[in-house]
Amino acid sequence: MSKVRAVALLSGGLDSSLAVHLLKDQGVEIKALYFYTGFCITEHKRRLGLKREDGQQYVNPAFRAAAQLKVPIEVVDVSEEYFNIVLNPKYGYGKNVNPCIDCRVLMLKKAKEIMEKEEYHFVITGEVLGQRPMSQTRERLKLIEREAGLEGYVVRPLSAKLLPETIPEKLGWISREKLLGIRGRGRNVQINLAKKYGLDYEQPAGGCCYLTDENYAARFKEALVVEGSITREDLVLFSVGRHLRLPSKVKLTVARNEGEVKFLKTFKNRYPHAYRKDGKGTFVLIKGSLPEEEYKLVADIVARYSKREPCQVVLCIGGREIELQGEPLEDHLLESFKIYSKEGVIK
Repeated sequence: MSKVRAVALLSGGLDSSLAVHLLKDQGVEIKALYFYTGFCITEHKRRLGLKREDGQQYVNPAFRAAAQLKVPIEVVDVSEEYFNIVLNPKYGYGKNVNPCIDCRVLMLKKAKEIMEKEEYHFVITGEVLGQRPMSQTRERLKLIEREAGLEGYVVRPLSAKLLPETIPEKLGWISREKLLGIRGRGRNVQINLAKKYGLDYEQPAGGCCYLTDENYAARFKEALVVEGSITREDLVLFSVGRHLRLPSKVKLTVARNEGEVKFLKTFKNRYPHAYRKDGKGTFVLIKGSLPEEEYKLVADIVARYSKREPCQVVLCIGGREIELQGEPLEDHLLESFKIYSKEGVIK
């Protein structure tokens, strides 16, 4: 047959990078696929223009890995479909609000479409048997393959020797002997292999999905309880800023830095909002019908998060601009409005 070709799911983490390396080393021609869901923490920080502690810019880990591995990469935007999955997962959530099984099924279905359209032979993933309790058990891996219509055509190089022989192995396209038998959540074997192969990686766990984050999950669950529903914009905003719930049940999203100020301002034509008049402080989105008796409270919150000093605050509500003097709200009062407490309890 002609050259063996495969598409690989590449998050940029250690496991998916190693998986690509192992099969590229067997002479397989590989095209990497990076799935944009809208929930990658690193990608979100990059878009906000934030910098790391060392002052460096955030870089998309999948792009970095593809460049290092010398494989072409395609961005597959599944964000629209993914929003619906987050709100209504067929197979439920993991520990937080991560629909891991539905997520893998969606990605493999898209990978299958590309594989067939562009005449690749199989799909590669960096999954490790037993690493993730929800989606990487033997039974769940089999279920995901079946749901995606890819039974026998998903090669998992890191755990292949512990899993049933795949069609590419049976047909002699790849050597099973050159694949691995890694199991479990530890990554010492992978870290040592990365050193051996000279592979750099951003972090062992890769994908960095907001949906596995406790703070994000708390905001999601709290909004569902208090408001009764969640919009697509909510799913985006849960990942930004500080979140406060006022006595009236109105919700505030408060920017924490310049990048978040710029980001939240893109929503100002759709939400009431508040800011320090001289532009030196935070920016606050207001969700809900703010009663007049809480105008001053919002102004004080803006002052608290804008250099902790008295200032003139502008509230833009119902097409009107209302100016108030804000006095920094005391921390013990502010604490009572926070949606997610330090103990991890939804208020």
